Amino acid sequence: MAKLIYALNQSLDGYVDDMTLEPDPTLFRHFIDDMRSLSGCVYGRKIYQLMRYWDVDRPEWDAAERDFAAAWRSQPKWVVSRTLTSVGPNATLVRENVEATIRDLKAQRDGTLEVAGPELAASVGGLIDEYRLYLHPVVLGSGKPFFAGPLPPLRLLANERIGDSVIRLIYVPREAATVGAPE
Repeated sequence: MAKLIYALNQSLDGYVDDMTLEPDPTLFRHFIDDMRSLSGCVYGRKIYQLMRYWDVDRPEWDAAERDFAAAWRSQPKWVVSRTLTSVGPNATLVRENVEATIRDLKAQRDGTLEVAGPELAASVGGLIDEYRLYLHPVVLGSGKPFFAGPLPPLRLLANERIGDSVIRLIYVPREAATVGAPE
């Protein structure tokens, strides 16, 4: 059975913004390795449309950007949208029964599936096994919050500094926390 994680960059005041919270080279390398390790990705429409940037090679890319694009393209993707009529390569459009679809994906696959998009994560929160917050030392003041719905009861499982200024916080739902996890 696959583990479902929700992971995004976040400001100190709780907002996500991929255009402002750009990774340094160390964090970007972490994201490349992380993308390679996944069993697939489940995206909401908006974040999927942002990620489509990686579908087309660009001459200005450096080696790390080409590595990320290759890793992203290789991943199977499920895109949750009522408005899209088609999706790109290696992607499946999910229009209905989102929770059932994700439950089936978890049951049928091994490894780690990543869900991306605050509204999508909020709509399937009961299926998320782990929350990964990449905390940047930036205050945005407004935007889309990491948690688009009520904050689930969580327990800190781990933390790690990545690069010069980002802290990755890993939380699990309180009822799923293992014995010996930090209080």
